[in-house]
Formats: sequence, structure tokens, C-alpha cells
Amino acid sequence: MTPEKTQITIETELNVPVEKAWKVFTSPDDLIQWNNASEDWHTTKSENDLRPGGKFLARMEAKDGSVGFDFGGTYDDVIPHQLISYTIGDGRKVIVNFTADGNRTKVVETFEAEGTHSIEMQRSGWQSILDNYKRYAESQ
Repeated sequence: MTPEKTQITIETELNVPVEKAWKVFTSPDDLIQWNNASEDWHTTKSENDLRPGGKFLARMEAKDGSVGFDFGGTYDDVIPHQLISYTIGDGRKVIVNFTADGNRTKVVETFEAEGTHSIEMQRSGWQSILDNYKRYAESQ
């Protein structure tokens, strides 16, 4: 993490074992099912090379086709069932920690804020995606 950038932390607790939480978070087929901040958006494509130096990509688009963008970057560190850290294409850093507690898993995500949108809007959007992840993982 870069000290001069504002860091935002979001989290969720899932009622699934860490192995399942990890799979749903990292599998491109699963990610397409939950990776949206609102019902009018969706992820149309996902690629994931989950290893240090590996790349990832999620194509996010408005369902009406009016706008879309690629969210991608490069993995810095991967410790299966524990930690994922990566650098987004714009240079910001993200760290995701998975903590196992029997059949429950806590996921804590810390990311560097960008300068365009308010801190609260960024927190809300990322948290909404994480809430969708929780719902999807628990429904599988």
C-alpha cells in the first residue's frame, strides 16, 4: 500500500469454509455471477491467472450496453486460502485477506482510493460487490 493514498477497507463474513470462499472469489465462472455493484451492471467476461505476476481481467458493463470498462491488473502475492494482493491497471494496490473459522470465513479487502469518486461512493460500490459475493457463495 502507498502511504500517501487514502485506503478504504471493507469486509464480510461468509457462512462457508475458506476453501469454498476462495474458489468463488477466484474462479472466473463464479466471478461473473456476483461481480456487480448494482442490478443494472454485470460482468460479461472474466480471466484469471492466479499467481504472482499473473494477470486478471473482469469486463464490467451496464446491462443496457451504454457503458463498460475493463477492471484488471497483476497479482503481487497469492497465498492460497489466505491472501491475494494485486496492483490494478491504474497503479492502485489492493489486499484481500481470508480468515478461516471452521465453516465460516472472514474476507477483508483494503484498496487504495482513486481520485474521481468520493470515498463513500467507492466504499459503497466495493462493499456492494462484496455483499453480492457473500450472497452468491452462500447460495452455492
